[in-house]
Amino acid sequence: MKNIIKNSIRVSIILCAFVGFVACNSPKAAFDNVDVNQFEKLIQKGNVQVVDVRTEKEYKEGHIKDAQNIDVLKDTFAAIAKQKLDKRKPVAVYCRSGRRSVQACEILKASGFKTYNLLGGILEWKSNGKSIEE
Repeated sequence: MKNIIKNSIRVSIILCAFVGFVACNSPKAAFDNVDVNQFEKLIQKGNVQVVDVRTEKEYKEGHIKDAQNIDVLKDTFAAIAKQKLDKRKPVAVYCRSGRRSVQACEILKASGFKTYNLLGGILEWKSNGKSIEE
């Protein structure tokens, strides 16, 4: 019985050490995830490029004011982004629910952009009572 308890304690210590090691050595996200209020503050500061990475059809149905539409699902996304965006300014990225924008942020980060991802996308934006343009 004592051996079982000692072995359980040893296994627990080893697991805790392993989890701690993995957590400390995990790579940091390549971009910043921000909530609706943080995203809005970035826009209000005025030194950010807002990019809607949904399809053109989705964009036309409603988008955040002054957002550029660059569809992340197109093969030309990276090339168009490099052409349209200024690397000296951060990029605030959103999509419908927050999944495509993660993909876009990773691509933009790899191209040298500082990026912010809107958690929950435009659905979260609208559910917080924020305005959109059509």
